[in-house]
Amino acid sequence: MESELLARMRLAFAALDSKKAYHLLALDVSERTSIAEVFVLCSVGSQRQAQAVAAAVDRGLAAAGARALSVEGYAQGTWILMDYWDFVLHIFQEERREYYALERLWGDAPEVTELLRTAAS
Repeated sequence: MESELLARMRLAFAALDSKKAYHLLALDVSERTSIAEVFVLCSVGSQRQAQAVAAAVDRGLAAAGARALSVEGYAQGTWILMDYWDFVLHIFQEERREYYALERLWGDAPEVTELLRTAAS
């Protein structure tokens, strides 16, 4: 994984941790799609928490000069998708995460969560 991508993802993980997002999962989808290198998934307990997590990620990455190409679902706060070109962050309320089951859809992609957690330490 490129050091620039890794650095931005460490910032995103720090923001996720700071706002108590849980069930963090990072999947390397680079060999399976041209959409992104990595999908990051996390769960939150409410619309307000989803929006707070998205805002924290946006602030943290903007301070480092990275802006989301697009953000979808912010107003509803049940599934917020933030596209940072080479990684896509999915912030889910738990029932949406279970319903869409992206872990199963992309289940053959290698998990890189521990690499990011280790790098963020």
